[in-house]
Amino acid sequence: MDKTDANRFIETLAFAEALAMRVDVIDDGRAMISMPYDARFIGDPRNGVIHGGAVSALMDTCCGAAVMSRADGTGATATLDLRIDYMRPAHPGSRITAEAICYHTTRTVAFVRATATDGDTQTPVASAHGAFTFARKEPAA
Repeated sequence: MDKTDANRFIETLAFAEALAMRVDVIDDGRAMISMPYDARFIGDPRNGVIHGGAVSALMDTCCGAAVMSRADGTGATATLDLRIDYMRPAHPGSRITAEAICYHTTRTVAFVRATATDGDTQTPVASAHGAFTFARKEPAA
């Protein structure tokens, strides 16, 4: 999967389109996807912080893209399990970027780690780890 294919995939997801997600990097087992700050997704009007659900959607999408980009996979996946730990709110007005690495696969499951940052890379906004469905490409005959 190249960046054009990844962006095309993102455009088919209504929630990703609504969140204005953009594929920044896609490589074999690695993805970076970001979304801009948008006042429509503020979770707490008192401080202007983006709702955790928007961050969760970004991280889940990025993890799935990392699995889909694996050269040895079929390019299809679904989330089996995803745990997200929120460490701090993203700074209001900041673009949020998720980076995911698919670090291990079995015959049917891919394992992924991810972080979300807002420019401050020392302290992530959130971290995640999850399991996704995975299917290997059939060997060429």
